[in-house]
Amino acid sequence: MALQTQCTPQLELEAAIGFNGHVMSGLRVHPDREHLIYPLGSAVILKRIKDSKQEFLHGHTNNVSFVAVSKSGTYIASGQVNFMGFKAPVIIWDYATRTIYAELVLHKAKIEALSFSPSNKYLVSLGGRDDGSIVVWDIETKTPICGSEASSHISGHCLTVQYSNTDDNIFVSAGSETLRVWQLDLPNRKIRPTECKTGKLKRTIKCTEISEDDQFIFCGTTSGDIMKISLRAGILNGCGPAKVKFNAGINALRSLKSGELLIGSGSGTFGLCCSKDLVTLKKVQLENGVTSIATRGEGQQVFVGTEDAEMYCFSYDNFEAQLISTSHINAVNDVAIPFGTSELFATCSEENIRVWHIDKPRELLRITVPNMTCNCVDFMIDGHSIISGWNDGNIRVFGPESGRLMHIIDNAHALGVRAIAGTRSCKRIISGGEEGQVRVWELLSQGHYLVETMKMHKAAVTCIKVKNDDKEFISASLDGACIVWDMVRFVNIKIIFANTMFRTVSYHPDENQIITSGTDRKVAYWDMFDGSLIRNLEASQSGPINSIHMSQDGRFFVTGGDDKLVKVWDYMEGVVTHVGMAHGGSITSVKICSNNRTLVTTSADGAILRWKFPYPLLSS
Repeated sequence: MALQTQCTPQLELEAAIGFNGHVMSGLRVHPDREHLIYPLGSAVILKRIKDSKQEFLHGHTNNVSFVAVSKSGTYIASGQVNFMGFKAPVIIWDYATRTIYAELVLHKAKIEALSFSPSNKYLVSLGGRDDGSIVVWDIETKTPICGSEASSHISGHCLTVQYSNTDDNIFVSAGSETLRVWQLDLPNRKIRPTECKTGKLKRTIKCTEISEDDQFIFCGTTSGDIMKISLRAGILNGCGPAKVKFNAGINALRSLKSGELLIGSGSGTFGLCCSKDLVTLKKVQLENGVTSIATRGEGQQVFVGTEDAEMYCFSYDNFEAQLISTSHINAVNDVAIPFGTSELFATCSEENIRVWHIDKPRELLRITVPNMTCNCVDFMIDGHSIISGWNDGNIRVFGPESGRLMHIIDNAHALGVRAIAGTRSCKRIISGGEEGQVRVWELLSQGHYLVETMKMHKAAVTCIKVKNDDKEFISASLDGACIVWDMVRFVNIKIIFANTMFRTVSYHPDENQIITSGTDRKVAYWDMFDGSLIRNLEASQSGPINSIHMSQDGRFFVTGGDDKLVKVWDYMEGVVTHVGMAHGGSITSVKICSNNRTLVTTSADGAILRWKFPYPLLSS
């Protein structure tokens, strides 16, 4: 199956909305000062600062855990997490060709940190808690030179590693009550550590920064202070700020040639500090914890990444924050595109619904409901309202331009609303609940009322689709049944059973057939006349199919599921024509725009990807 996927033509990825903000020091500026480099799922993204054009480096099989850039900019190194017992590779990318230069496999489970030597000769890698080792690699020969346990038996886990700015044979490692300066002994293929003496100060160090002249190591701690250590002597030189420390610890440090330090804390404080006496000079408060600081030259710009997957840009002069990028931090549960337009789309996740511009992928509107999760979202066909179902059991209707709450249906379902759809008349909403009930609601100018409740499903209703004439609709459920309902008499017309837990259902445009998918990893075609099975396609080898969407002309459909692959299928032939491999998490929803030019997919890692759909609409 893997070979078949590689031989299938690849979907062209046009843009990605997302940023793994929880990756420490994940946001970087390339030395050419023209590109931002950051991880998203299993991909590394190069984004041109001038026009936001994106390029993608694909090669990892799981989420990227660290990104490093060589001093000359020739190489990019990225590490990933993997399942327990499996190796976690380090990939070195050739920046000029955007291709894999080397794949280094030695560590287990996770790559915690990476750092290049100043002359690009060596790369040092640090394994995660289940590995606990440091390895020095020769970049030219693509082989390991030597390795060692990262910390002694009496200290805690090592969390970060950084090379000297001038010496290829010296690097620093730090972590929980451990700070070591390592010397590379190349003739004997050994690395020899020297413990730094910090006196009575016992700290957990989350980040390190070495001054330009290699005199001092600055260590950001979970206690919210900075330790200043002499690199050559390995002795504590100072600790500060003395009075007001940084709340929630220091996550990121960057030294400037002017002798100042940029500091990012877990509470969202971004500050400027004097490196001599460690006194705070300036600071500004962001919404969420800072995880990355990247400088674009001296005196130009500073880019800051937060754990809320937001990117800010600062200028050195006024030190004011400019928000340049936003994205979801939790799983994106659903995506919706307004009928008849291909300019906007909406996504829903924990606590919020966001509306995005499709060509310039940027956030236009955010609707927030604190402490709640939106499970499903859709646009009414007239485009005048956004309907949504939430885990508190309420249905909320919002204005698509203002985000104002227009209607709320309290306690629509006892255990939460799982599926939602609007009729073409825009007067009724059909909802499916976690408890298995399907309900039809009539919207009035000053309220709403319950038209009917249907109770045939025995498990959560996962998908609802309405016919174009508003006389029938179909509901799919985890109980293994798809039920076709009469919209006038509110009785079931036919029931389709299968040995699966249905996740999604879609009408063919002529409405004589439907296609379904679920946990059996198959896509099934059904005849709407008698409910008989027409065809069964093997759609995945490794997980359920979570979403299906049909093109408007009915010639193609798209699937996405737990195998993290976006697949475009020929409806008549029943074969995969194109595959998209870029998601780092399970795909939760797929949608084709009405003009058949763009495909939008979302995943459990918070990523939203925009693909070029390979088959434009046939002209009438």
